[in-house]
Amino acid sequence: MSSTDPAADSQSARHTCAADTADAGHSTAGAADTADAGLLSPGWAGSQVEAATGDRALLQAMLDAEAALTRALGAPAGVCAEVDAVARAGRFDLRDLALRARSGGNPVIPLVADLTAAVTDEAAVWVHRGATSQDILDTALMLVTRRARSLILADLDTSAATLARLAAEHRATPMPGRTLTQHAVPTTFGLKAAGWHSLVTAARDRLAAVVLPAQLGGAAATLAALDGRVELLSVYAAQTGLDEPLLPWHALRTPVAEVGAALALTGGALAKIAADVLVLSRTEIGELSEGAGGGSSAMPHKSNPVRAALVAAAGRRLPQHAAVLFASMAAEDERPAGAWHAEWQTLREALRDAGGAARDTAELTAGLRVDGRRMRENLDLTGGLLVSERLAAALAPLVGREQARRLLTRASRAAADSGRPLGEALAEQPELRGLPEHRHLAELLDPTRYLGAAPELTDRALRGSEAEPDHRRDA
Repeated sequence: MSSTDPAADSQSARHTCAADTADAGHSTAGAADTADAGLLSPGWAGSQVEAATGDRALLQAMLDAEAALTRALGAPAGVCAEVDAVARAGRFDLRDLALRARSGGNPVIPLVADLTAAVTDEAAVWVHRGATSQDILDTALMLVTRRARSLILADLDTSAATLARLAAEHRATPMPGRTLTQHAVPTTFGLKAAGWHSLVTAARDRLAAVVLPAQLGGAAATLAALDGRVELLSVYAAQTGLDEPLLPWHALRTPVAEVGAALALTGGALAKIAADVLVLSRTEIGELSEGAGGGSSAMPHKSNPVRAALVAAAGRRLPQHAAVLFASMAAEDERPAGAWHAEWQTLREALRDAGGAARDTAELTAGLRVDGRRMRENLDLTGGLLVSERLAAALAPLVGREQARRLLTRASRAAADSGRPLGEALAEQPELRGLPEHRHLAELLDPTRYLGAAPELTDRALRGSEAEPDHRRDA
């Protein structure tokens, strides 16, 4: 029998909804459903860096670190082969490791137990020999960083090549230069693109130059359990493919902080491009647009600058990630508690945000549409006020600098108040009558003839980039 009481029906609906929600919560309690699928992170979801930094990739990096240690220690060839064969992420239960990690505070402890149990007794005595958990996890995080970095660098290289082409193509394409949100003087889109290019290449080089060292020190960074064999620092680094550390860096967290700084710099460089695209793609400006903009759930006509928005979001988060990594440099004793632990997820998020931003910037620049006609139209929006600086320079030798400034201020206000072009207001100024410049006002008011050295600066930037020595490491 159905209820005729609307309040009762409403209450019943709420109970049903609550029950559905509870059931849904219960159904998502499994390991697969608790994984971060990137639902709230479209900036990095689906990127290659996401896969390179996922739990399975990190687990594999820890296993790679353990296998490399066995080889570095000089274990028999059969033992090394056995450990290499067993050290495959697919053989281990990620969720089980994560839950058991709570007991000791890190995932290496349960992993070592499982890896040891998975090999023969002969091989077991070599697993994790002389190492501590931090040796393996730090090395693994550096391996993950190196693998993710190569993907980020590839996207930055793609963006740099695209921006160099855009800069050369538009070296003399005039557009309004804007300062403090207002039209200032004319510039060119080529110079803007050359500036973007310089930021991307500088960030690329900084990231490529970051040293990514292996970690090996034992319980308190003295190599005591490894018989004090300092040469193992070099041997282990070679086995992992990472840089050789000068010292065990358990509490010397410069390597991680430098990665954070380089990633934040990358985010800032890409966010500058995004910020410009977001402004210049506004409907009332329309000088740029994304080749494949995003739609709206409510407004069919919209084509939103989605790539730029996602890059801008990453650019806001990356400095905060870097701040945590820098704060973790205040690491007490020979191995810190808390400071080290704070780095793990933070570093991964920084890699993901930078990787997503690099991917989106490569897509954004590849499809960027430049509307030179709209740029030219916008140069005339202020009716000549954009070139008042040029007029002041031309009139100063004739009437004096201060008089030229007062004359142009008066004429500019009159033009703005009446909605007339600046040329008309200037023509009414009695001080200009009879001056030679009076006959050349049209030329002086042409914004396309006041580009300064913008085309030459664009060429200079691109030549400078080509002439730089190739000091970029193969990451």
